[in-house]
Parts: sequence; C-alpha cells; structure tokens
Amino acid sequence: MHSCTFSFWYNFTMMKNNNLLKDKIGVRFSILFLVAFVQAANYYFYDAISPLKRTLETEFGFSSSDFGLFVSFYSVPNTFLLMAIVGGIILDKLGIRRTGSLFVGMMTIGGFITAYGASTFYTSGGPMYGFMSSFFPDYSPELKMMLLGRFFYGLGAETSIVVISKIIVKWFKGKELALAFGLKIGIARLGSFAAFYFSPIIKDNASHWTIAVWFAAILLGVGFLAFLYYTMIDKKIDRQINEHVVLLKQDEKFNLAELGKLLTNRSFIYVSLICLTFYSAVFPFQSFSPDFFLNKFGLDEQASGKIASYLSLGTMFFTPFFGFLVDKIGKSATFMIFGSLMLVFIHLTFALTMFNPIVLMVLLGITFSLVPAAMWPTVAKIVDEKRIGTAYGAMFSIQNLGLWAFPLLIGIVLDKTNPGITDAVKATGNYAYDYTWAILMLAGLGMLGLIFALLLKREDKVAGYGLELPSNKKV
Repeated sequence: MHSCTFSFWYNFTMMKNNNLLKDKIGVRFSILFLVAFVQAANYYFYDAISPLKRTLETEFGFSSSDFGLFVSFYSVPNTFLLMAIVGGIILDKLGIRRTGSLFVGMMTIGGFITAYGASTFYTSGGPMYGFMSSFFPDYSPELKMMLLGRFFYGLGAETSIVVISKIIVKWFKGKELALAFGLKIGIARLGSFAAFYFSPIIKDNASHWTIAVWFAAILLGVGFLAFLYYTMIDKKIDRQINEHVVLLKQDEKFNLAELGKLLTNRSFIYVSLICLTFYSAVFPFQSFSPDFFLNKFGLDEQASGKIASYLSLGTMFFTPFFGFLVDKIGKSATFMIFGSLMLVFIHLTFALTMFNPIVLMVLLGITFSLVPAAMWPTVAKIVDEKRIGTAYGAMFSIQNLGLWAFPLLIGIVLDKTNPGITDAVKATGNYAYDYTWAILMLAGLGMLGLIFALLLKREDKVAGYGLELPSNKKV
C-alpha cells in the first residue's frame, strides 16, 4: 500500500507540462483503486443486511415480502424518479466532482438513516419512532425507517456508480478500458464478498447485532472521504488539459433530442436489456441467497453467508481476467451470449437439484464476471464520450426497474408458495422456505438475456460498432 501511494505521488509531482497524468500507468491504476474502493463500500452496505434476513424476521417480525420490499426500495428513486438518468445528465452538465460529491454524500446519509432505523436507540422510542408508528400499521416502524434510509441510499448509490464509470472512461479510454472496468468491478465485489462473509460474524460477536449495520454505514462514510480526496486529483488533471467541466461548450450541452437518439439506438437498447435481465437474475438472488442456503440446506447464518460470499469471491478474480481478454481479443457480444446461457443452467440446477451450492456459487461468480466485463465497455464504443454519463444513467435506470421488481416478486412468491409459515411458526424458529418457483423465475430472466445477447451480436454486424473487436482496434 505504501509503495503504491509513493508511486502515485512520485508520478504526480514529477509530471511534465506536456505529459498528461492519465498517460502514466501508475497514476491511472492508482486512481482506479481509489474510486473502486468507493464502489466497494457501496456494495458492502447493499449486501450487509442480506445475511441477516432470519434475524430481521425474529427481531422485527419481517416477512419475506417485507424483506423483498426492503431490498427493492433501493431502486425506487432510480425506477420511478429516474434519478440515475437525471444523475447522468447532471454528471454530463456539472462534471465529476460536483455530481459525485452530492450523490456519494447522499448515499452515505441514507446508510446512516438505515442503521438508525435498526438501532436500539430508535426501537426504544427514539426520535421519529412515534411518527413512523402512526401510519401504515401493517408495516413496523423499524421497517419504515429502514425503508427511508434505503431510499436515500439508493438515490445516491446508483448515480455514484455512474460517476465512477465515467471516471474509468476518462482515465482509460483508448488504453486498458475493459481491463479497468474488470478490475473496478472485481474490487467492488470485494465489498459484497466481505458483507456476506463478515456481516453474520460481526452480528454474532458484537455486543448487539445492529453493530453489523452500523459498521456498514461507517464504511460508506470512509468511502465518501475517499471520493473527496479523488476530487482534488480530478481538479488538477482538468486544469492540466484545460477542460471546463462545469460550463460545457455550447455544442456539448445536453438536450432531450440526445436522450431520444440514445433510446432509439438498437445496439444500446439490446445492451440495456441484457443489463436489465442479467442483473435482475443475479442481484436479487444474491440478496436472498443466504436465506436460500439456510432453508434448503439447513445451514446457520454464518455458514450460509460464507457460501453466498463465494459469488463475489469469484468475480474478484475473474472479472479483471475477462476484461483483459476483451481488451486483447474482443468478442464482447459472444461473451454475453455464453454468460447468459451459463446463468440459465446455474439457476435451473439451484432450483431443481441438491447439487453442491459452493460449486454453483463459484460458477455463478465466473458468469457474473464474464457478462459485465464484456458489457460495460461496449457502451463506450456505442456512445460518444461527452454523453457517456447520460448513457450509463439510462442503463442504470433500466437496470433498477428489475432490481426494484424482482426482490419484491421473490418475496411475494415465497410467501404465496409457503402459506404454512405463519408468524406463530416463525416464533418457533423451526421452519424452511421452499425457493423452487422463485429460482425458476430467475432462470426465465436468463433466457430473455440470452435472446437479447443474440440480437445484439446480429445488430453489431449491421451497425458496425466493432463490439467483437479488441478495445484498441477501430472499425
């Protein structure tokens, strides 16, 4: 760590006026690791509560539908308020520093509100507890406060990922772009791995189980400070290359016609639909997976959380590798086809067999490395760089439609297909959900993703974006 920091500052201070910071490989990758940590903190918080589903059921009386609502509420601002698109537009107009500081800060505030909603101070009658008890009596005041926090967290989190994606394009376009995206995703997945692996351990060993949630919120705060540090570097490189990120040139200002062109681009539509179906089949499953393993295989929270973490462990190693392959040999659309096919096979095996879940989670991690490593860099080939924030924002909003709907649907399907698990049964602690129909639903999403990937490959032959070419090859 110290040698990496020294290398960064040596390159920074010894820079010549005619040599851009981003032309120095050590500086580029130091920036990559810095902003990837911010996204890792984001992912840790997103997943930290998933291994605690059984605890939420016993402590606060959550149903599976309640838990699904909590998971999906992250996507409400990005689905119904289109905040990822709005954030992308703001990013293209105001630049990385202002947009990122606003939305990473909002994400952090949401994390602390969520932790407060689970805290003993709040549940003992703290501020807002009485108000939250006064409406929608079917939902507990703990759930309502945690939903409020999840809303603000989601409001900031998706746009913060858009910002980080634009940072990667800014520093790596024309160089190791796919590798950079692969490394960024791999490092970010370290946050998910740590959440599934350590959150149950923290819960079992801390003075109170809510310490696991507070730890996740504090990590968001550290990520916010890391982003503020990046803004100082971003300001210096903008001065160096004489960019004006706040006041754009007249011909670069955003207008609705540009968004209309984007949403009528067939290649962009197919990539966005792959993003929607693929992530909807993985992220909601990942959120429910600790409970799935607990119920299907009779494990405790720690053991099921560890198995769930293997998905992220696989992505940490394989996403950079697949990103390197995309840079060198291309074949982005082909990789997305193969990854979608693998996703269908894995979910069918989960639903219909008792096959070793560790092996399947590692395979799912490899699949979850292959498709994103191929998918995200393709956007930079399809869309002009000055519109990349809007493009990623649109993709994230489309993605969030699935991230909102399918956790809800999984929770509803679980409650409807397991009618015998009543509150009285939950009080005994002796019950197990049957996940078969919920997982089959996710396999169907994989099939849709496969169709869109095939259509994308066919469309690329017509449009000629070169999605099957290496990153440094032009059409």
